[in-house]
Parts: sequence; C-alpha cells; structure tokens
Amino acid sequence: MDIPFFHLNDIPSGGDTVFPEESSRHIVSVLRMREGEPLRVVNGKGTMASARITDAHKKHCRIEILDIANIADSRKPMTLAVSLLKNPSRFEWMLEKVCEIGVHALVPMICHRTERGHVRMDRLHSIAMSAMLQSRQAWLTEVKDPVTFDELLAVAVQEDRFIAHCLPNGTEPLRSLHTSGATSLLLIGPEGDFTEKEISSALSSGFRAVGLGENRLRTETAGVVAAALICV
Repeated sequence: MDIPFFHLNDIPSGGDTVFPEESSRHIVSVLRMREGEPLRVVNGKGTMASARITDAHKKHCRIEILDIANIADSRKPMTLAVSLLKNPSRFEWMLEKVCEIGVHALVPMICHRTERGHVRMDRLHSIAMSAMLQSRQAWLTEVKDPVTFDELLAVAVQEDRFIAHCLPNGTEPLRSLHTSGATSLLLIGPEGDFTEKEISSALSSGFRAVGLGENRLRTETAGVVAAALICV
C-alpha cells in the first residue's frame, strides 16, 4: 500500500507536530491508521517530510517528523485561464484534472459569453489541495480569484501568451508554438467561444491564436487538453 500524503501549512524540521481536527479524523476514523504507521506530509510549497504516527487521536493526531526535504518545482510555468461555467461541477472537474497534471496556476475567467454560476473559492482551493495530495505532489496549484477577460489582458506578462478559439481560420497547433521552459498563459473561452472582439483584443495584446485539435471540445475538456499539451 502506498504511503498516504497529508497537508500541513507549517512542517517543523524535527520533533512532533499535530494535525488539525479534520485531517486527524480522516487519518484515524476513515483510513484507520494507528500508532507507528508511516505517512508523508507536504506544505504545498515544496517541503515534504516523512513521518510516523505517535498518537492516533481522532481530534488531534500527533506525528513525529523523521526527515524533511525541499523538492524543486519541476512543473512547467503555465497559467491556465478558463471561463467559469454555469454548471460549477464541470469547472471543478476540470480544476481537479489540471491540478493533477501540474498546472502552476488556474485563473477563473469572466468573458462576454460566460454564464456564471455561483463561485465558491473555498471549495476550489479544497479541490486543488486534494488533487495535489492524490497525485503525490509537493507543490500546490495556485487558484486565483476570478477576473474579467479585459482585466487579464491588461496584466498578462508571460513570455508565451495564447488564446484558443473555435473560429475556422487563423489558428496554429498549440504544441508547435509553445517554447519549452517559457512562462505561458493560455485562455480557454466559455461554451459558445470567445467573441470576435475578444479574439481581436487578445491578438492586439500579443497573444497567438491556437487550436487544440480537430474536434470541438467543451470548455472543461479544452482546459485539460491544453494543460496536457504544455505540461506533460
């Protein structure tokens, strides 16, 4: 059985530390782990520690830190900006998958045709955290606050800037344009795509128009495909 991963904001360099109640309950009551069992702890900022349980209490599980390491961030420096969706569960599914793939940052975006549902940022952060632990990573994907399309264009500074759209002409394959090692920002529009005005504004701001293949993709699928093309 794989050694399970858990999150702590502050990991001491040695000695004992205690999990908060929610994590303690999961360790003891759900996973039924006991004293002496090993686990790994990450802080989402590159620190990873090996530890063992010293007190399997369901409200304040205590662990002993055995060794600690700083893990280099090997993720591609990619920021993915994706239109919010009317159905939040579809956006959440996409977020989970791109975090597992290893996107550096995810920006919920509000475009002209965005049919925005209720956005729960606490839930999005929780999904990103779970995806980091599930995929056994030491670095957490940053989930930024929602911004409008125009606000994002105004602050974009990445070396490679792309907008993926579905118009029949004027796009090139994403994989052939991305520069290995370059910081990148890729925009994915809502169902119904970006407007022609939005596409024109992006191109005028130094973005390049890209395609993600021959098939017409849903917004959440396009986000996963784009992340895989650049990050994997």
